[in-house]
Amino acid sequence: MEKTYSVVIHPSDNGIDSIKIMKDYLKSKIGWFNSCNSVAHITICEFKIDESQLDPIKKKLSKVSDTFTSFQVFLDHFDSYQNSGAFFIGVTEDSKNNLVPIMKKIHETLKFLKLKKSDDPHLSIGRRLTPENLKIASQLFTTIDMEFLLDKIVLREFDPVVKQFFIIDTIPFGNNPQPEFTQGSLF
Repeated sequence: MEKTYSVVIHPSDNGIDSIKIMKDYLKSKIGWFNSCNSVAHITICEFKIDESQLDPIKKKLSKVSDTFTSFQVFLDHFDSYQNSGAFFIGVTEDSKNNLVPIMKKIHETLKFLKLKKSDDPHLSIGRRLTPENLKIASQLFTTIDMEFLLDKIVLREFDPVVKQFFIIDTIPFGNNPQPEFTQGSLF
């Protein structure tokens, strides 16, 4: 049976709790909104496959994750994508420079799948907000200073009944960077 999966980055448990409080506060001001109940995450990609294909995907993700080195991710500002109505927490430029290559490497690893890719790392508070609700969110939340150790990626499966993703696997970083192959000369 075909199911929807996503590969994401979860902040620390404290970060997840803090963002849940923010989402609940925003919900108390504007009512229900898309992603008000989703666990805090930075999306890397989403795809649909038959569940029988999942084990080879997990193996590929484990292999690529073994080459990733852990690092601190810093989130320092709120922002929005006006065209999609997304209100989110943005990462610092240094964190973005560290995150994007990991995201691209995962996209490359899963390129044989039809991926919905994210290549701008951010942590959504709300999605598909009206312009009025985006304005309310930006007035409620003005400063943020958050960080977490990125040392794993998370594989999630979508539950169509609950309409939420749930964790099916956590794949740790191996801190074993592979040397880039360079063509040498014999003479």
